[in-house]
Amino acid sequence: MTTQGKVAVDAGRRLSPQEIADNLRERIRIGDLKAGDRLPTQAELADEFGVERGAVRQALRSLQEDGLLTNVSKGSPPRIAETPVVEGEEPRPTMVALAPRLIDAFQVPHVRIDAACLTSESLIPALGEPLRLIHAGAVRPEKIDVRIMLPSRKINLAFPVQVGSSEGEDPVHDRWLAMRNAQGQVLRYNLSALRSHGIDINVTFRALPFTPPVKLYLLNGEEALMAYYTVARYEEPTEEGVLDMYDVRGTESLLFSFEKRTGQRDAAFVEESQRWFDALWETITTDLTLS
Repeated sequence: MTTQGKVAVDAGRRLSPQEIADNLRERIRIGDLKAGDRLPTQAELADEFGVERGAVRQALRSLQEDGLLTNVSKGSPPRIAETPVVEGEEPRPTMVALAPRLIDAFQVPHVRIDAACLTSESLIPALGEPLRLIHAGAVRPEKIDVRIMLPSRKINLAFPVQVGSSEGEDPVHDRWLAMRNAQGQVLRYNLSALRSHGIDINVTFRALPFTPPVKLYLLNGEEALMAYYTVARYEEPTEEGVLDMYDVRGTESLLFSFEKRTGQRDAAFVEESQRWFDALWETITTDLTLS
């Protein structure tokens, strides 16, 4: 067994069985303990964590119930089980799937939401229920940080775009820009209203120098939600005539969920997605003014 994942035990207190189990889970997640590895004996674990064997037994029982241990018997230490295949939540359209995930995300003291998308069209209704719960006093986070990356107004979008060549005015781009700005302002206003409950609110927008081919939501650094933007041809009546364009219906895109707690594969996806987002935020994005 490697020493990389060993815990530093505070001599002033003893770890609980839950803390011991969480420490071993983390070693399994990062690969310090791999499938087939045999755990140290209960005596060795008790010595390492500075606890009685009863606490170790409770921790191992918790891991066994989670399906992380195999060959559990009184005769020898158990082994790490093969990573179970956990069936994730069935993908559903963004408009249906995003709201319940946000409700869960608002249960912690410090809520962190990062989003990279074409507009804020899906976020506004999805945030409706969490915000209602806060106003009703059912949920009370202490701080909410929201970071949103949207395409810059200065770039030539890959979509939406007008079908065929056009010179001069670009009504499709103007339509998208008006939506981007109006929805962003509504989102900022709705979240800022929570300051009346004594919540620390930070809402920041940055401009992407490209059109995102997918939408991505990162919740509290623990979950990544991703949906593809599928381009199709649409005709939309306006007062000036029919807009013939290539566009997407982001609210209808299937949203796929990846959670750290599900396993190593999903945990790696969440971590890499967060790293991707942070790198863009800190490098090639620019200040975005919603006007």
